[in-house]
Amino acid sequence: MHNRLKGVIAAIPTPISQNGEPDVSLFMKAARHLLAHGCDGLNVLGTTGEATSFSLAQRSALMSAIAGSDLPKERLMVGTGAASVADATALTCHAAVCGFAGALLLPPFYYKGVSDDGVFRYLEQVVRASAKPSIAVYLYHFPALAGVRYDAPLVSRLLKAFPDRIAGLKDSSGDMEYARQMAMLSPSFDVFPSTEACLAEARTGRFAGCISATANLNSADCAKAFHHGDDAALARAVAVRTSFDGHPLIPGVKARMAQMLGEPSLANVLPPMMPRSPAMI
Repeated sequence: MHNRLKGVIAAIPTPISQNGEPDVSLFMKAARHLLAHGCDGLNVLGTTGEATSFSLAQRSALMSAIAGSDLPKERLMVGTGAASVADATALTCHAAVCGFAGALLLPPFYYKGVSDDGVFRYLEQVVRASAKPSIAVYLYHFPALAGVRYDAPLVSRLLKAFPDRIAGLKDSSGDMEYARQMAMLSPSFDVFPSTEACLAEARTGRFAGCISATANLNSADCAKAFHHGDDAALARAVAVRTSFDGHPLIPGVKARMAQMLGEPSLANVLPPMMPRSPAMI
């Protein structure tokens, strides 16, 4: 089995230069800040990282830059999902070569009403192709955006077929009963809800931790809540999360992080998103 990720994982945004490319130097600054201020790990090129708005070449280039840096790859999970199985396979294989601790895979998200057999076939191709060198695969359950689910029968089937590769699941559904059901499938299957509110349950061992966009802003309190049982810190962390209710999450997180790090360009977003300012949240 691979190194198991655990704890507070920030879904780090991707800084964007004026010409629409990932800003590697600013990414490194943000990543080092987060890892030094409470984050046990980072989810690179996830939804908050606007991964599906970048090209395959741009995503691969950022992965390569990270691989060549001093960032601890054993603490980094990278999003490799794509509508095309060929692109998802290429990204996952590249993530393995780069040494990331895990690849976070959306299900194929363009066609709707696809069968579990179809999703299994997609995952099977990606997992088998990325066997040498291998990388831990984390399923990314986000039905509101993907429109395709990772439900228990499918996940159980994947765990049976690839017990040494399917390492866990990020749940962005907001359905805590679903997350609890997934966490009961196997003791080696690590579930990460996308809200800081789960950290009290994570302390008991039910969940492996959380993977959250707002952990970019409240990582110190999240760490106190998870590692030290600080309920006051947990309440503060959850308050940051709820402050985004009714507001666009990704532009808002980027705007606040730009302010926090003193880097105005960190607020840049790719179309179709529109930039925000901290005052708009």
